[in-house]
Amino acid sequence: MEYTVRKLGQLAGVSTRTLRYYDEIGILKPARTNSSGYRIYGAKEVDRLQQIMFYRELGLPLEQIKSIITDPGFDGTKALSEHRDQLLNKRRQLDALIETVEKTIASSEGRMDMTDKQKFEGFKQKLIDENEQKYGKEIREKYGDEAVDRSNAKLKHMTQEQHEEVTRLANEVTETLAQAFATGDPAGELAQRAADLHKRWLMFHWNAYSKGAHAGLAQMYVDDERFTAYYDAEQPGTAAFLRDAIHIYTGVTSSAE
Repeated sequence: MEYTVRKLGQLAGVSTRTLRYYDEIGILKPARTNSSGYRIYGAKEVDRLQQIMFYRELGLPLEQIKSIITDPGFDGTKALSEHRDQLLNKRRQLDALIETVEKTIASSEGRMDMTDKQKFEGFKQKLIDENEQKYGKEIREKYGDEAVDRSNAKLKHMTQEQHEEVTRLANEVTETLAQAFATGDPAGELAQRAADLHKRWLMFHWNAYSKGAHAGLAQMYVDDERFTAYYDAEQPGTAAFLRDAIHIYTGVTSSAE
């Protein structure tokens, strides 16, 4: 079956303006343009729009989605399996948060006692699941299941004070890194302070610190486009700058010590 822009928009629940924009940026081209100048979409384009909407639901930016689905090696069936796994993770996150809300209601009504630790379990599980969803495969391949599982357990059992401190450190890393980047010197005082703050932040997640592992993680920030996109969101080149600063800080330029 074929669709015009208007009919495809109605089918998918997106605006015609969005579909025209997707055409302009090359992420979803129509199958053809008819004699009246209307864009016409076929089955292949419908499937691609579904993929785009799945990725958008998972929070990926359009530039990254375009890179994924226009790759010659893109496997639609494999992508759907990954979407399913990610959606199941989101459901587990929501279930954990719902359970926390229900316990909080029961506590406020005097039907149960809720510890301070229980009040934040749902949020911690959500963070763990999000990290697994985004980076789990790569991190597990690099450091092994045992190390990742220990890290997740450490995060899950953080006290509220520890959780507040790790959040504060994460913000301080971001702020200091931005100031350091403006200097252009990864060996400078600000950049090395950012690297040290990054180490302190890591220690809330890692059971043991290794200079080689720290340097290897910094290299991953550059090698993996998702990490790069996160650090470069405000200023392109920040991920590479942090990598250089950490390599200077550790004295290691690869994941091997």
